[in-house]
Amino acid sequence: MKNETSYIKVSSYEGKFGQIKKVLLLYSGGLDTSVMLKWIQDKYNAKVVTLTLDVGQQHDNLEQIKKKALKFGAEKAIVLDVKEEFATEILALGIKANASYQGDYHLSTPMGRVIQAKKAVEIAEKEGCDCIAHGSTGKGNDQVRLEGYMLALNPGIKIIAPVREWNMDRNEEIVYAKKHGIPVPVDIDFPYSSDDNMWGMTWEGGEIEEPHLIAPIERFLTTYTLAKNAEDKEEHITISFKRGIPIAINGKQMSLGALIMKMNKIAGKHGIGVVHMFEDRLVGVKNGGVYELPAAHVIIKAHKYLEQYVSTRQLNELKETMDIKWAYLCYGAFWFDPVMEAISAFNERVNEKVTGEVTMKLYKGKAEAVAMKSPNGLDHTSFTNTGGLPFNVNTSAGFIEIYTLQMRLAQQMKKKK
Repeated sequence: MKNETSYIKVSSYEGKFGQIKKVLLLYSGGLDTSVMLKWIQDKYNAKVVTLTLDVGQQHDNLEQIKKKALKFGAEKAIVLDVKEEFATEILALGIKANASYQGDYHLSTPMGRVIQAKKAVEIAEKEGCDCIAHGSTGKGNDQVRLEGYMLALNPGIKIIAPVREWNMDRNEEIVYAKKHGIPVPVDIDFPYSSDDNMWGMTWEGGEIEEPHLIAPIERFLTTYTLAKNAEDKEEHITISFKRGIPIAINGKQMSLGALIMKMNKIAGKHGIGVVHMFEDRLVGVKNGGVYELPAAHVIIKAHKYLEQYVSTRQLNELKETMDIKWAYLCYGAFWFDPVMEAISAFNERVNEKVTGEVTMKLYKGKAEAVAMKSPNGLDHTSFTNTGGLPFNVNTSAGFIEIYTLQMRLAQQMKKKK
């Protein structure tokens, strides 16, 4: 291990050695938090309570994670089922905002951090913990999200981030874990790590971080079918929406959380929602990631398609701009800033009319909206319809003359010069 004293705590909210007695550890059972559980007990001489949230993980065994925490020294290991709360209070806002950052990353981890921070503050108070610990790195986005949100919800809480403090790289963490007999889901030959919730799985590490390398997705994307291996057969599904929220698949109603998890399986078997990104982190560095977002990808596409159908052109233009802003704020750790509340209020108003059905075609990694209907859909034109639409073609020429006036005048001035 490198020199552990190189990290200097300068913020007043950071927990200090000898000053904290009981720590609530956000515990996933992965490499960082597994090592952290042992390290906090040794270095801080503090009791540790672990908190693991059931947010609809697609690949975790929560019971095993709980047993592992107790085995390696946790005073208490808490597992909370917050799937529906996560879906209805957080993901619902993302759906109405067509949540997508710099492409097709549907913000699974940024929204997951909101529920983590909220529950960590609640449970820390309930369990009498004077400090919260998390496994985010010193170069990542999640340290800003988690610590900023925790402090917004409880300004007096102390926080520690051992990965910032101990100065170990991932290989050294693996060695540390092996030295203390701690089983971890990675090794030097499998350097990939994931963050997992019902809205998506985020993969980082190894070749994923290098822009000149092709990420070997066959090695780590094992939850669903890869597009190249998907069945050579189209599938059509119908998603019903009410006020912007999906409520049924093929006519079968279910809760939002259950619907999302069902959609993961439906879209996942077609290899849909695998996204390669090299994005801008909020801390000012670039970062490579591979995302597995089957349900999110299908739902966002369907929602956006229906939303555009029931809204005017001007509203669609503004909504698209606001969606980009919402995504950057969500990614950038501003969930509890009043600006997010204001944009979400705008989205709520827009989505009052987003009710109807969208038919999606799923085929070998691609999801397309191919049909829809809504009682709020604006009337449309076609080459065959003759009635109902108040459109007088006799006025077209006059419209063109007025609409293009400034462009034509500018061209005339250009020719004169």
